[in-house]
Parts: sequence; C-alpha cells; structure tokens
Amino acid sequence: MITIEASNRIRQMNPWILTPSRAKELLSPFLPERYVMREIDSVSAPHGRALLVAGPRQAGKSTLVWQQAVSFSPDILFLNMEDPLLRIACSQPIDVIEHLRNDYPFVRALFIDEVQHIEEAGLFIKALVDAKLNMKIWVTGSSSFDLKSKTRESLAGRASRRYLLPFSLWELRKQVSAGNPIAEKHACDTILSHQLIFGGYPAVYLSLESQSKQMILSDLVEALILRDASDLFKIKRVDAFRKLLTLLSGQIGNLINISELASICNVDAGTINSHIEILHESHIVRRLLPFSGGKRREITSASKVYFIDNGIRNQLLNNLGTDIELRIDRGALFENWAFSEICKALSFQDSIRFWRSKSGAEVDFVIEHAGRIYGLEVKYTRLKHPEISRSSWSFIEGYDPDDFAVLNMDLDYSFDSEKGRVEFITPMTLGKWVRKCLESAG
Repeated sequence: MITIEASNRIRQMNPWILTPSRAKELLSPFLPERYVMREIDSVSAPHGRALLVAGPRQAGKSTLVWQQAVSFSPDILFLNMEDPLLRIACSQPIDVIEHLRNDYPFVRALFIDEVQHIEEAGLFIKALVDAKLNMKIWVTGSSSFDLKSKTRESLAGRASRRYLLPFSLWELRKQVSAGNPIAEKHACDTILSHQLIFGGYPAVYLSLESQSKQMILSDLVEALILRDASDLFKIKRVDAFRKLLTLLSGQIGNLINISELASICNVDAGTINSHIEILHESHIVRRLLPFSGGKRREITSASKVYFIDNGIRNQLLNNLGTDIELRIDRGALFENWAFSEICKALSFQDSIRFWRSKSGAEVDFVIEHAGRIYGLEVKYTRLKHPEISRSSWSFIEGYDPDDFAVLNMDLDYSFDSEKGRVEFITPMTLGKWVRKCLESAG
C-alpha cells in the first residue's frame, strides 16, 4: 500500500492535476522556450508498450518526453525516481498499480523519469505494462549499464528502446533557415566549430557565453565522477577512475594498452576494463573493436576509445581553447566528432569498428549494418581534388565495401573506380551519407 507521505509527494510533483485550469502555466518549467527538434521526436510511446529513452544525463531525454506528453495535459502523471520516497514506494509495483487505478483513473499519460534508481526497474515497468492501465507510458534512464541488468530480459515485448545522445550537426542544421547553399555551409561550419570544442550537450549549446559553457561542462564532468562513479556505480577508487578518464581523453583515435593504463592508475587490468565498460554503458565513451573480415593480416585483438561528446573530452583535459587551427589535437578532435556523429545515426543493432592491418594500413571507421559494410576515412584537411590513401585502397580492394567515403573539410565529390565507388563528403554532408547507407540496406 502506498503510504500517505508517498501519496502526498506524488501530488506535489503533479500540481496540474490538482488545478487543471493552470496546467499550461504549471507545465511551462518543463518546456524550454527554445526547443531543438530531435531525430527521434517522431517516435512516440507505442500502444500497449512503454517507450524507454536511454542516454547520458542532461542529453535532453526529459525534455523530449515532455514535448510528447504535454499533448495529454492536464491528465499527465509525472514520477521522478531520484526522489528517495518514491523509490521506496515503487519497490512494490502492485501497490503502485492499485494506487494509479484508485486515485488516477483519468490519467492518460505516465512519465517515469530516471528509472535506473529503482532497484527492480525492469520488473516495475513490466508490471505497469501488463496491468493494461490504458495510458501512454514513457520512461527515461541515464545509464544503460544500470538499466541493462534491470530491464533487458524482463521488458522483452513490453518496451521500445531508443537512445538519445547530445545534439548532432544533422539535428542542428535543420534549425538553420539559411536560404542558400553558401549560407547553409557557413551555418554548418559555425556549428562544427562549436561542437569540436564544446560538444553538443543541449545546455552547453544553447548557452551564449563561453564561460557559461565551461561551467556547465565542469558540472557535467563532476556529476559523472563524483555522483555517478561513487554513488551509482559504487566505485571505491574514484581517484583512479578520474585519472583513467583523463588518460583516455588524451588517447582518442589511438590503440589503448590496458596494462599500461592499469599501471598508471595503480589498479589491475580487470578494474580498467570494468571502468571502461561503465563509461561505455553510461554513454560517455565507446570502445571500438577492430573490424575482422577473415583476413590473416588484420589486427583482431586491439581496441580504441572515443568520446561521445567532444566537450566532455576537452573539459577533462582542461583544454577549451576555441581557435581550432592553433590546437595540436585538431585532427583527433575532428575524428572524434565524426565518430560521435555516426553514433548518433546508428541504432543499437548496428556496430562501428576500425580496420587496421598488421603492416599498419588503417581505415578510421567501418560501419556494419544489415549485413553490409561501409568504410570512412577522416581527414582534417581542405581537399581541392580527390586523394585516396594507400590504406583506403587496401581496404576497398580487400573487403569490397558497399560504399566508401573520405570525410574532409571542403570537397564534395564522388566517382566510380575499377575498385569501387568512392565519395568525398564534408561535415555538412556526413549525416546525409550515413543515413543514405543505412537506408540503402533497408
């Protein structure tokens, strides 16, 4: 049975239910004046299932759900699971279901925020869906590491899962009414310059001052290290976790040596692998494995790490210098940005890898989708005419990819060679190329 204290807390969280005439006013704090349409905005809670939106903290998950749920105003019930009182109340799903049926039979939309704080999150959501409450159900969660063990098996057939990462250039360029191709390219270049340094977290992007952007990034990093690491993931050596993050920040695009990282952080290799897994499932970094096409001369055991957001990476290094041409890491920043853009377009069934031969030939990214492969070479340079590296030709000859592209700063061009089709794309057309590849595979 839901306690009186928990019942009162639910009412406090939902003042628009007590005073429906003021619903628009009371819901306004959840709806920002400036909203950037997200690529998954068209995905709504399906009939008879919950919609689970996972992603890093402050990527815009709650705002996205509110944009959809507000159409049910004032018949929306909001439950924030960061509240300790609600977490205890929701430990018994049957009590919550009974409370919803008795006290809120008129509710048409249920929004459960930060569900990873519930001990049995999957069973809780499963019970709500199986109860057939005749209401749309949205759920958000910051860490799929925590959610994975709590939701994956129990939510089979009961929830659709979507991932929301920080803003992509593809999303932001749609907000620009450029009017002509030259103006559109200028707008995209401006967005790119921002994302290379500050990343794409909504609060950072929408902030107007550089100092404010830095403060927001600092808060995000500290929340990750001090709050999530120690409180959510129960990491005892937070100092080693922090040092690992800094080390990984300086190694984007390079092969990582687990033993070396363990030695520097003064922990064992298993701890390093565990920490990287936590960072991966928290959508902070992604660990890339090598592409293996069955050739004897390819590397198959090494790995790389990239950050989902350039801003987080730069904040960890305390390097937010905005003149990209003066930065010695500009090539690595561009490569990491390209990786991030690709991740934001892929579904969780797809994979992204890198290719490297034992002789040193390398292709930055290999996308695997629906049984097809696509290669991408990244060059932070302003190409004036087509240039294909020997490494790229080796990959094309050896694996016959369905498409291969060279990302550069200026040249948009394509041609068909005897060895296959090659496209030259720019930051403005990267998103289009990735989505074209995914759509062509069906």
